[in-house]
Amino acid sequence: MRSSHGGRDGPLPPLLLSLTLVTGLVDAASYLKLGHVFVANMTGNVVFLGFAIAGAGGLSIGASLLAIAAFLAGSVGGGRLGARMGGNRGTLLVAATSIQAVAVAVAVALAAAVGDHPGRPARDGLIVLLALAMGLQNAVARRLAVPDLTTTVLTLTLTGVAADSKLAHGPGSKMSRRLLAVAAMLLGALAGGLLVLRVSIAAPLAAAAAVLAVIAVVTHRLARSDPPWTA
Repeated sequence: MRSSHGGRDGPLPPLLLSLTLVTGLVDAASYLKLGHVFVANMTGNVVFLGFAIAGAGGLSIGASLLAIAAFLAGSVGGGRLGARMGGNRGTLLVAATSIQAVAVAVAVALAAAVGDHPGRPARDGLIVLLALAMGLQNAVARRLAVPDLTTTVLTLTLTGVAADSKLAHGPGSKMSRRLLAVAAMLLGALAGGLLVLRVSIAAPLAAAAAVLAVIAVVTHRLARSDPPWTA
């Protein structure tokens, strides 16, 4: 996390850690209140889809397919954004988090309007808005290419923690960054779960929108002079 502003990644590691926190917040809301579906963790949705097809209760084939489709659409948008703005990583992150903040803010308004037990149309609308935002985030994080900070997936991160450890006779490199990514996701999920269960579904989404807005503003200020890490 100590990458200097003149280094390759500058302030991007802590900014992407904040996006990992956002992932935990929105997935907590979607899983607990939108029919046991993830809007960021597509591995989980593919598994849930298999369970639902097999006839497991409490899962929805339609909801899983909708989340996957919206996530893919968001990823396409993120890829196009990266192709257009990828020459400046600061500008790309500002644009992506600004779009995300708007999408999640719309989801907050919808969630506040329908309450904690949304009907099918509202539920589907929330899934689409959030999965689009998270697909965009995933594609842009991939384009930014900061090692060990994908912001939405931790399987390879956890594998790296174990496989590169001294116990496995590995180099043990970037262990702290990887563990911080896991901690950020856990903290986001914990905070999101508490907010959903004790306040409302809109609460963790509002927190996620606020974090996204802060990331956009901070990145804009840090990237104004085009420091080396933006290239």
